[in-house]
Amino acid sequence: MALHHKLCHILGGTFNLAHAETHTVLLPHAAAYNQPAAPQAMERVARALGSKSAAQGLWDLEAGMGVPLSLQSLGMKREGLALAADLAVKTPSYNPRPLERDAIRELLEDAFSGQAPRSWPAT
Repeated sequence: MALHHKLCHILGGTFNLAHAETHTVLLPHAAAYNQPAAPQAMERVARALGSKSAAQGLWDLEAGMGVPLSLQSLGMKREGLALAADLAVKTPSYNPRPLERDAIRELLEDAFSGQAPRSWPAT
């Protein structure tokens, strides 16, 4: 189970967040996190969305649709972000890029705040 799906299950199961909306909020952030490890796949997605990056294209698409863009808007509390990051790395699963606890915590903070996905350096 890759990062996006894993985080959605953690947030939904642990914090009772709505499943579909959680997927929507996290998808651009997970794409950005995995960009350095899956550049060809992300390039195809970016091209399909007419964007400079897959993550930004997904973010722009969602913003244009008026869907929730933050975990906070779904009822997530900032105090839960550390636990979510801990749970994400507790049981490793497949992901193109290794899951690093501090980076996952930063990703969750970005998603919590509703800011656009960041560019992650290659690992």
